[in-house]
Amino acid sequence: MKISSYFIDWNIWEKLWLLLFTAIIVILSLLWKDTLIGVICSLTGIWCVILTAKGRISNYAVGTVNIILYAIIAYSNKYYGEVMLNIVYFLPMQVVGLYIWMKHKKNNSLDTVVTKFLSNRNRIIWVLVSVSSAYFYGLLLEKLGGTLPFLDALSTTFSIVAMVLMAWRFMEQWILWIIVDVVTVLMWLYVFVNGGNDISVLVMWIAYLINAIYGASNWIKMSKDEVVTI
Repeated sequence: MKISSYFIDWNIWEKLWLLLFTAIIVILSLLWKDTLIGVICSLTGIWCVILTAKGRISNYAVGTVNIILYAIIAYSNKYYGEVMLNIVYFLPMQVVGLYIWMKHKKNNSLDTVVTKFLSNRNRIIWVLVSVSSAYFYGLLLEKLGGTLPFLDALSTTFSIVAMVLMAWRFMEQWILWIIVDVVTVLMWLYVFVNGGNDISVLVMWIAYLINAIYGASNWIKMSKDEVVTI
């Protein structure tokens, strides 16, 4: 697919959204003297989530860079749950997700994936698993002396479930991503208020939250109301 044709189907909102948050990240990074790794992490993160919202398989390439850089930043702030989540889980899941998405491309498209829904029964199961896992993981992170252990645990466990649903193309992933993004915005706001300079990472997560809302809407449109059970 040619680069020029690749961006033709991006609507004006998507283009403005991308340009706006790119500009915000660069400007705030200069004002608060953010690190280069933080800026690159944030920019690749924004590209990744908007590609995911559009059902683009190419999100996995950009996402791999973002995962590695974000893990480094999270480690420096003692968000150990975020570190383990990204290195132990997200990184290998990039390969798994890419493989599954490549097998389910829409109408032989080069870069667009077919989406679907969970059944009500399995929605309940995933919610129970997510909430109980977050609680017990929070107890572990608390003993490790992590920052905001229960919020960190909630972000981590919900992200794990969301990534599974994302790999298998289920729309419900976006509900979990919205929760994850709200929680993680609070986590990095805490870091910033307490003297941290990772402003670009905070902006990145705010952008993630806005994109997750858009992604939910866009995937519903792409799904054609297909309901499945796993």
